[in-house]
Amino acid sequence: QLAQPHLGFIMSDKHYDALPKAHTTYANIIKSLLPIGNNEKVSRDQLPQATYYVDNLHIDQNNLDDYRKICGFADNGKIPITYFSVLSQTLQMNMMVKEPFPFAMLGLVHVDNSVTQYRPIGERETVAMAVKFDNLRDHAQGQQFDFVTTVKSDDEVIWEGTSTYLSRGKKSGSKDKKSTPRPVTVKPLVNEEGVHSIFEVPEDIGRRYAFVSGDFNLIHLHPLSARAFGFPKAIAHGMWSKAKCLALMDELPDACTVNVSFKLPIFLPAEVELIAEPIAQLKSPTDTCEFGLFSAKNDKPHLAGVIKLQSEINRLRHIFNLYILLTNYSL
Repeated sequence: QLAQPHLGFIMSDKHYDALPKAHTTYANIIKSLLPIGNNEKVSRDQLPQATYYVDNLHIDQNNLDDYRKICGFADNGKIPITYFSVLSQTLQMNMMVKEPFPFAMLGLVHVDNSVTQYRPIGERETVAMAVKFDNLRDHAQGQQFDFVTTVKSDDEVIWEGTSTYLSRGKKSGSKDKKSTPRPVTVKPLVNEEGVHSIFEVPEDIGRRYAFVSGDFNLIHLHPLSARAFGFPKAIAHGMWSKAKCLALMDELPDACTVNVSFKLPIFLPAEVELIAEPIAQLKSPTDTCEFGLFSAKNDKPHLAGVIKLQSEINRLRHIFNLYILLTNYSL
């Protein structure tokens, strides 16, 4: 399935013709957990210098339809803003098992996710996707790092995403450094012009979303498998809860950024409450539209999010860069 490598690439870069299949990805994960061969990890002072590419990514229309249905997005010919985050996870998992990755994969906690869309993206577009490791830093509870995903159409960047993970545990030889404390999320009053929705999250949402997203992490599938990792019940996928919130809100602006911090897990089944400000209040890049997902029983937070417009300057910069590239190509 690997494409021929491009000239000038570094040794740990990999180019794919298509996204790796879920069954091959999880076979590699299981193999990486077995005490055979050379499973030595690199120093926790560095991340692998690797970028994985899918050079011609064709959207699987059946999978996209299933994703829209399970999250609640409209079938409007456009790719939902969170969809590329889901597609990139297959590459992320392959990178963690194929590269000298310094952390235990099963112990990672997804703490933040940011996605930026620079223009509407059609469901029939063929794009290029690249994923890389970035920004390793210390944290009070261990270490954090990012997966950074870039999606291009020709040479135009049309989507970018960052997923931040925490590896718990004290770094060897580190001092007791305090990281910036995460802000406390307090349930706000309902904005009558915004969105307020109380809904049920079924017990099987983790299993059903796993078949759509390819994320079969055992903490999401069944109470028995979740207990093996210290959870009393299976928990919902964070990226499903983010997508569900956005699907319940009004249509997003054509160019915007959606940042989310994941708080307490949603133990399945559950009843949750979405409280969101009106998207219509976004008039300039300095404006924000905040939203949060809370337990309907005790008001504890599950996620906190904010939407911002992409500035006109950024949009024009992308158009200008594309123009320069096309001009150079024609010369």
